[in-house]
Amino acid sequence: MTFYVSLSGLKGAQADLSAISNNVANVNSTAFKKSKAQFGDIFAAAPMQTTHQVAGQGVRVQGITQQFTQGTIETTDKTLDMAITGEGFFTVKAEDGTISYTRNGAFSVDDDRFAVDTTGSRIQVFAVDPNTGVPTTAPTSASTPADLIDLQVPTTYQGLADGAQLTSVGVAKDGLVSAIYADGSTVYLGQVAMASFNSLEGLRQQGDAHWSSTVASGNPILGLANEGMFGAVNSGSLERSNVDITDELVSLIAAQRNFQANSKAIEAANTLTTTIVNIRT
Repeated sequence: MTFYVSLSGLKGAQADLSAISNNVANVNSTAFKKSKAQFGDIFAAAPMQTTHQVAGQGVRVQGITQQFTQGTIETTDKTLDMAITGEGFFTVKAEDGTISYTRNGAFSVDDDRFAVDTTGSRIQVFAVDPNTGVPTTAPTSASTPADLIDLQVPTTYQGLADGAQLTSVGVAKDGLVSAIYADGSTVYLGQVAMASFNSLEGLRQQGDAHWSSTVASGNPILGLANEGMFGAVNSGSLERSNVDITDELVSLIAAQRNFQANSKAIEAANTLTTTIVNIRT
């Protein structure tokens, strides 16, 4: 039994090492959220057996959970770089129509003038009146991703004098995106859609700091930045990973020690078994 108990300890330590190593590897990944291995003991007893007569049977990995704490905000020189301070995710749509959620706000304009993230997915916004910036459809508790549109940044805007050329783009704290043209006109292009969930732990990780909703996470709750539960959008900024390299290195040493200790337990059990076999022979 000692072999199996210690083997479960080795597997647990290996899972811990893998999670920590992944955190360390992604310390510079934009908006990466660190993971932590969760463990539980294994215990079993016969129906008529009292529990104080039974030793535990080892450990099992209950799951690898992500920690959605705020990462450090880093200033950049790009207007379309956006960082969320507080709760919420950006909503993005892939070419195949798949909706995902991210805090990686490294957006840029593609060849079709759509604002896309590093995976090519288009950021989703609420449609607004181009003259006033007021949402044409106010977000409600019943809002779904189907109510959103792609953000497009045209180089010229039909209706402006002489088709004035785009000079700059601005993003306000509430996510309102505006385009300023050469004739001094301002056109509002949309308001960034923020998403939240009843259970962040239920989100399915997709890679590239993207997540998708599941039954466990619940449907997305959509709204506007800087309102209610949602944090503010900071233009010209990106959120760094929430990995503290010092903490991870300390955890790495502890996990390594656990692995070594369980290896020693197996070695001791093997020595004891060998001794017993030699006595019998």
